[in-house]
Amino acid sequence: MTAGTGSRTATRRRRMTLLHLVMVPLAIVWLFPLWMMVVFSTMPDSGIFSPEIQLIPSTHFIENFRALEADTGFLRTLFNSVFVAVIYTVLSVMLTSMAGWALVRYRFRGRGVVLGVILATLTLPYFVVVIPQFIMVARDFGLSNTWIALIVPPLFNSLGVLFMRQSFSLMPQDLFDAAQVEGVSEWKIFTRVAMPMARPTIAALSIILFLASWNNYLWPLLVASDPSMMTAPVALGSLIGFTRVSWGGIMTGAVLLTVPMLVVFVALQRHFMSGITAGAVK
Repeated sequence: MTAGTGSRTATRRRRMTLLHLVMVPLAIVWLFPLWMMVVFSTMPDSGIFSPEIQLIPSTHFIENFRALEADTGFLRTLFNSVFVAVIYTVLSVMLTSMAGWALVRYRFRGRGVVLGVILATLTLPYFVVVIPQFIMVARDFGLSNTWIALIVPPLFNSLGVLFMRQSFSLMPQDLFDAAQVEGVSEWKIFTRVAMPMARPTIAALSIILFLASWNNYLWPLLVASDPSMMTAPVALGSLIGFTRVSWGGIMTGAVLLTVPMLVVFVALQRHFMSGITAGAVK
């Protein structure tokens, strides 16, 4: 090993050590509230508000879960959340992919206007459109307490369209033109050529859309008043009453909602990072 190589290695080690010295405390600060949520989920309500700070989990998790299930039917609401999030993610990825493909492949009058409108919708606060959307879905169409009301209205995601448009625009267009010359239909080019090439972007977008649906509270609260259609976040919100708040149940439900998402993200983080950074370097 030459002196120059050894010097570069030592410099790299010092940088990595400094980076870890900075990031480890930040990671602890970020993880500490999550750990306390786990600890609180194992304690009775009286223990949560004890003046003594407890950092070790207790043994009250099963009792909290039983109370949570008795108050909300949490397992049913958890199934509702999983069903809505999975169907929403699949349909939204397909819809936004087709929209992004059309904006890249087709030359039509007003394409710039369509793209401008999509960009403009990103600047609109959600609360501006939620009330008119609720009136249209609940009053005009009479779709309250249905799967359609929970899944269909939020399907079109402007950020997803721009995400997929960017991914498709970076692909070699000559490849698609050659397939078209060979007589391959546009649908087959899209599904069998473009979509497999966009797999990292689709994986990243799927995680983003799934998390958005999984954590959505306001829209399911408005359109799903029937307990049988209630999603898990809304069920947890119902534990906050005027005279009683089941903090143990809320913490237990929050743990059950958080752990699967952490597992999914850790398992798919490689695809997520590659999809997010796709297009950063052309």
